[in-house]
Amino acid sequence: MTEPVPSVTPAPGRTPEVVERRLAIPDHLSPFQVLGENDQALAALEDVVPDTDVHVRGHQVTLRGTEQALRRSEHIMRSLIEMAATGQPVTAEAVQRAAALYGDDRAQGQKLEQVLSRTILSSRGRTIRPKTLGQRSYIEAIESSTVTFGIGPAGTGKTYLAVAMAVQKLLNQEINRIILTRPAVEAGERLGFLPGGLNEKIDPYLRPLYDALHDMLDPESIPRLMGAGTIEVAPLAYMRGRTLNDAFIILDEAQNTTPEQMKMFLTRLGFNSTMVVTGDVTQVDLPGGQRSGLRVVEDVLTGIEDISFCHLSPRDVVRHRLVSDIVEAYGRWEVGPGGNREARRRTPGKDTPR
Repeated sequence: MTEPVPSVTPAPGRTPEVVERRLAIPDHLSPFQVLGENDQALAALEDVVPDTDVHVRGHQVTLRGTEQALRRSEHIMRSLIEMAATGQPVTAEAVQRAAALYGDDRAQGQKLEQVLSRTILSSRGRTIRPKTLGQRSYIEAIESSTVTFGIGPAGTGKTYLAVAMAVQKLLNQEINRIILTRPAVEAGERLGFLPGGLNEKIDPYLRPLYDALHDMLDPESIPRLMGAGTIEVAPLAYMRGRTLNDAFIILDEAQNTTPEQMKMFLTRLGFNSTMVVTGDVTQVDLPGGQRSGLRVVEDVLTGIEDISFCHLSPRDVVRHRLVSDIVEAYGRWEVGPGGNREARRRTPGKDTPR
């Protein structure tokens, strides 16, 4: 989400001073490379910083607007030039990411092209890479830790990036298999009453994991890999009693585990394996007021070496821009005017949302 442009309150009877800045597109780059196809980056810049007018003539970019707006638009334009110089495509989305980076206190001097330059996987004509600072930190945590917890709202790429990392390691022959699991909470992990065989029973709960795999692998190869046991997609209950060696193991929707289930899953870890646990603690579906294992686990495991906790925020949402707005709006609503998130989000003594 892009931050709003800071407003300027002029003295009575005065309007904000309009200033002008000029930037030069390097000679080795064409304006097309910097402005994107059909000048889409130019249009996006004027959209995210509406107090700025942008004019391009040849290799010269002229920015006009208030001083505060120009600081932001100049930062974005310089980011686009640096991106183009590294050969990365400049798009309207890149403008939005640059605008978000400008207002992100986690940036600490990092540049947009540094955030976007880390390629996880290139497959089926698309390149998968982190698009925000939080996502970059998340994949770096997965690379450096044996167990990583990715906690954050919908749309932040928690599961998708974890699956991409797993596929990368499988293709690089760093592991022998990928194991993807979710708690089938809606069926209470008791699937017998549903019609059909096992695959038909669990498919609705595991479909998001299949969708991610289909984005990254040849769809025709997935049944073969699953038949050979190289890729396994199963409910969490099927992990009990196992030791998982030489594997990349992902537990998705972990907010719907109990503390006992979380402990069971984490103790499946074997040699030369990586675990990633993802979830959103604001979306607990456990019945009967049960505690969420994802809420408890950070208190239990913080400080243990080789375990990382990575918290993603609405700033890391990479779906439609409205998704981050919706996430933030619900966050404000849950907290309420009195600042009491728990009273608004839960019934007394329970750990489940209304």
